[in-house]
Amino acid sequence: MTSRETTDPAAPAAPDAPPGAGGPSPADGAEGADRADGARRWVGVGRWVAAVPARAGGFALGALARLPDGAVLLTLTAAVVMIGWLQKYPCNDGHSPPDYGWTHACYTDVLPLYGGRGFGEGQLPYVDSPIEYPVLIGVYMGVIGLPIHWLNAAGLLSGPAHALGFETVDEGLVFFWATAFVNGLLVLATTRMLLALRRNRPTDVLLWVVAPSMALAFTVNWDMLAVAPAVAGLLAWQRGRPGLAGVLLGIGAAAKLFPALILFPIVLLCLRRRTPAGRRVALRVVLGAAGAWLVANVPFAIANVSNWWEAYRFSRDRWIDWGTLYFLGDHLSTPLGLHDQVWSAVGQVSDLNRTSALLFLLALAGIATLILRAPRPPRVSAMAFLTVAAFLLTNKVWSQQFVLWLVPLAVLARPRWKAILLWQAVEVAYLLAFLRSVIAGRDDYALVQTALARYVAVAALAVMVIVEALHPERDPLRGADLADPDAGSSADPPALAGVPRPAEAPVPSAPQVGPGHPDLGEQLA
Repeated sequence: MTSRETTDPAAPAAPDAPPGAGGPSPADGAEGADRADGARRWVGVGRWVAAVPARAGGFALGALARLPDGAVLLTLTAAVVMIGWLQKYPCNDGHSPPDYGWTHACYTDVLPLYGGRGFGEGQLPYVDSPIEYPVLIGVYMGVIGLPIHWLNAAGLLSGPAHALGFETVDEGLVFFWATAFVNGLLVLATTRMLLALRRNRPTDVLLWVVAPSMALAFTVNWDMLAVAPAVAGLLAWQRGRPGLAGVLLGIGAAAKLFPALILFPIVLLCLRRRTPAGRRVALRVVLGAAGAWLVANVPFAIANVSNWWEAYRFSRDRWIDWGTLYFLGDHLSTPLGLHDQVWSAVGQVSDLNRTSALLFLLALAGIATLILRAPRPPRVSAMAFLTVAAFLLTNKVWSQQFVLWLVPLAVLARPRWKAILLWQAVEVAYLLAFLRSVIAGRDDYALVQTALARYVAVAALAVMVIVEALHPERDPLRGADLADPDAGSSADPPALAGVPRPAEAPVPSAPQVGPGHPDLGEQLA
């Protein structure tokens, strides 16, 4: 119907209609208009309130956009570090039950090892008690843990503990949070050094910052104490300081083995030059590393050789770890009818060690052939990644925090977003499956499948690195002259003639700051 009676709110009601059955009276219309105005005002207030987070986020991103790329990445790294702390908080709040680390994916080795290695009794690492980690980690634990014990014994921690709502001081809890704080500083330092290595490619470093495995793993153990010196060693090498590079890699090797593995491709790249200068540089880096390692280890070996040797005895006697090649062989060989053949090679610890060493030596022989026979000298960081990846792919132990060894090297070796993010997704899936299997008390199907996926993902990255070494024109980090921006002292002298410093070398495939090419801050905004 279209009559006025049905459309005009001011029209009177029909004569036979009950009172109020027609349109509203003028007073009612005014009241309705007031209600509509009030509703509009509240809608406006709601929109303004809802826009506050967006405005705050826009302000923050705008502020980041005005910062240099390095400041943006360091700010993001600090945020990721805090996320990593928060992720571990449920297990380290002083109230969680013992199995909380497995059920809530926040387990860490740091807390239980405080009391288990004598720091709660004031024992000196390696001198009074054995530690299953290399010297630098034991010293790191002692430098943080022993002052906590002494301060608590003097009653100096009771006040802060009561202020935080704790009736007593849990020294292990204080030890964890102090360790997590220092590990976070090492993550920030690593970001800063990666930026120095990739000054023209800050988005490459973003891969390290946003890697979920980094946020999950840097508080699990003490591996950042090896990661930071390893990256520092590569930076010193890039800047043409082989002696310092060797010292830094030796310091890292005093914490975990993998920085020493980086010496292998560095030495071979120097020897590839076939010149006395190349041999001298190789000798300098090796002597620097050996000297630093000996300075860190000899005093403790003299003080108590048995306790010092415990780290190497522990590694020698360890059995097959989750996620390794031999773990997969154990679970996948039976369906293939190869169980007896697999166990004949790794049935005893001595057989397992021999097989693991043999496979790694074969991998090193292949890497050496690649370095010496590739059409152009392969990039230092690419060969470092390949060597460490080969070690993990053939080793009997592959702890969850070992992913920290690979992430910065992968970022330097092959900064391809799709491949690295896919690998990271697999790492997270494996971690969750591992925790679930620990809760269940058995190795379930999901753990085996995600372990296989992780193994294949790392192996695939290694193959991609090999392909780019054989075809250097495909390498996104090489310039028009195909020079290695990280070559440092291993570069052939003719290749350096007329080539800018590594940090300034043009990389055609990289987005450059300038007109039409926004920097990292602008991309985030």
